[in-house]
Amino acid sequence: MTVESTAARQPRRSAGGKAGTTGTKAAGTTGTKRTTARTTARTAAAEPELVQLLTPEGERVKNAEYDRYVDGITPEELRGLYRDMVLTRRFDAEATALQRQGELGLWASLLGQEAAQIGSGRATRGDDYVFPTYREHGVAWCRGVDPTNLLGMFRGVNNGGWDPNENNFHLYTIVIGSQALHATGYAMGITKDGADSAVIAYFGDGASSQGDVSEAFNFAAVYNAPVVFFCQNNQWAISESNEKQTRVPLYQRAQGFGFPGVRVDGNDVLASLAVTRWALERARRGEGPALIEAWTYRMGAHTTSDDPTRYRHDDERAAWEAKDPILRLRRYLESVHHTDEGFFAELETESETLGKRVREAVRAMQDPDHFAIFENVYADGHALVDEERAQFAAYQASFADVEGV
Repeated sequence: MTVESTAARQPRRSAGGKAGTTGTKAAGTTGTKRTTARTTARTAAAEPELVQLLTPEGERVKNAEYDRYVDGITPEELRGLYRDMVLTRRFDAEATALQRQGELGLWASLLGQEAAQIGSGRATRGDDYVFPTYREHGVAWCRGVDPTNLLGMFRGVNNGGWDPNENNFHLYTIVIGSQALHATGYAMGITKDGADSAVIAYFGDGASSQGDVSEAFNFAAVYNAPVVFFCQNNQWAISESNEKQTRVPLYQRAQGFGFPGVRVDGNDVLASLAVTRWALERARRGEGPALIEAWTYRMGAHTTSDDPTRYRHDDERAAWEAKDPILRLRRYLESVHHTDEGFFAELETESETLGKRVREAVRAMQDPDHFAIFENVYADGHALVDEERAQFAAYQASFADVEGV
């Protein structure tokens, strides 16, 4: 079974018949049915078009505005994008399995969002700076961060696992939306330094409801900061759908702050690459911020502590499986004869090797010093910290084997 079919292999539970879900009970009145139908029709009619360069069937679509950002892409680069997505998905699947085996405390899967992350990640330059959330495993891959370094925090052995300045890729941010402010401040700083680099901040549709994001938009616009806000709209903020997050498409929020917004097909790696290149280039030219809304879907759970079958329907997921980003690019590669079966076979072998390396690396991670948390709290020490250290030492000692038992 090939790697790109991972999404289709995930177990699902039927959502039909659950209390409180759409379609389980008859509408109370005919008027309610008519109102719902009108609302649905109105929403469908108002739905904005996506910037799309590859259809789900793998057919190339011409776009007068964005074609120039990918027209020079070579067959080797196309295969590279495919490889990036396949290996990122394999790493993600391995991390999910490790969490289920008790090797990780938690994991946030990117399943289904590979094109948005790889496309945008490959659009960045080495001197650009990236501020991620906690799900940007594909962007980390593009920035050269060893995937095994992403797992330390989720295993609880460190607070990040990599030097942010080594790859210009900030540590994962758990606090929702705060990285948008960090990115804006950093972008304002590099402007004062006279650099021509840009900053990109990732966040989800749920984070768009946070005040921090709106504040970041405002500061970025007023100070013309070279920052790109990249929103991966994966349709669900944990169990809250888009309908409960916003009354207008998210990319349109940029208009109220005075900078452009674009909605891109987040399952199309070429479109994600092109639109992000456009936004980063204009930022580097001093034209200020832009908002990209990548229209995609979270195929798995929000994290491994979540059960999406409690709030999502099977038919919704099935519709998005048909738009799988990896299968889409494979169809295109095969249609233009840029690959052969040998390429896919070698990639499958490489993905197996990566999976094995990830498993071995996680199990070899050393536990941190149990008492390190008490160090460097106060410059000259503190009686309360000393008391807490002693209590913790006694607690740890209670697990020691008793001699003779």
